[in-house]
Amino acid sequence: MRTAGEGRSEEELRADMMFLYNLWLDMRQKAERRPAPALIHHDLNVVERVLRDQLTSAFKSIWVDNEEAYESALRFVQRFQPALVTRVKMYTRSTPVFDEFGITSELEKALRPKVWLKSGGYIVINQTEALVAIDVNTGKFVGKSNRLEDTIVKTNTEAVKEIVRQIRLRDLGGIIVVDFIDMDERKNRQKVMQALEEAMRSDRAPNKILQFNDFGLVAITRKRVKQSLERTLCSPCPYCDGAGYVKSVDTIIAEILQEAQKIAKAVEGGDCTLRVHPEVAKVLKSSSNTYLEELEEILGRAVIIHSDPLLQQEKFDLV
Repeated sequence: MRTAGEGRSEEELRADMMFLYNLWLDMRQKAERRPAPALIHHDLNVVERVLRDQLTSAFKSIWVDNEEAYESALRFVQRFQPALVTRVKMYTRSTPVFDEFGITSELEKALRPKVWLKSGGYIVINQTEALVAIDVNTGKFVGKSNRLEDTIVKTNTEAVKEIVRQIRLRDLGGIIVVDFIDMDERKNRQKVMQALEEAMRSDRAPNKILQFNDFGLVAITRKRVKQSLERTLCSPCPYCDGAGYVKSVDTIIAEILQEAQKIAKAVEGGDCTLRVHPEVAKVLKSSSNTYLEELEEILGRAVIIHSDPLLQQEKFDLV
């Protein structure tokens, strides 16, 4: 028995044992039938891995929209969980299977940082290299009680269920820090902590929850089995290089003025041309500021502003 078996139910252990036993029988049969050298076993494909790791009797049906994948899933379930083979079904409707079961919209939501709660509150999830930060906010929720503490506890308790759901949905791992809304009463903090521990029990990935610290933060460590959903489905933004922001127009203009001071003595000939992004050009040409006059004063000549929509906002060309 491996360490991963700790705390698992008898049903889960039995299912895992039968899976391995049937797998071994299958490998032996292939080895006896085929002349050496021959491949008798290879790692499961993504569909079979999902069926192996997730499929239990609690699932009502398994819909597959690809004939080849359907036959593969059928063979797999027939071999390792024959009692569930009737639940594997071929999806033949014209609507894409992800749209039919609302998976497309769920994926879209799972890639956004803000997740709304039914009450009107919301949580914000931010992934960094070091950790995942989750912030809980009351948002539009004002509660029915006159006590602010009751509203806060209700929001925090509701947020717990969504946080655990999002952790599993997004495959978040490593250190996860949750910033719940501050609660004055210790019994309420214990209530939220109990709800979090109970919700995390259904998570298959090994995890550990630390108690509220002095700053009202809860740290969760969760084993990183694979990359998060965001890292799997997305790549860093080529525009901001994954930073999530770009320099403001005022900052870029300040850099242009600094660059002008550096090259002022080397500039020769008549007018200068400044090629910039349209947003920067709009501010430079505006009569509400003196940026252009200041630039022309530094260079000692007229400056022609050229708006280039193909230019990245932070870039400029002064010639």
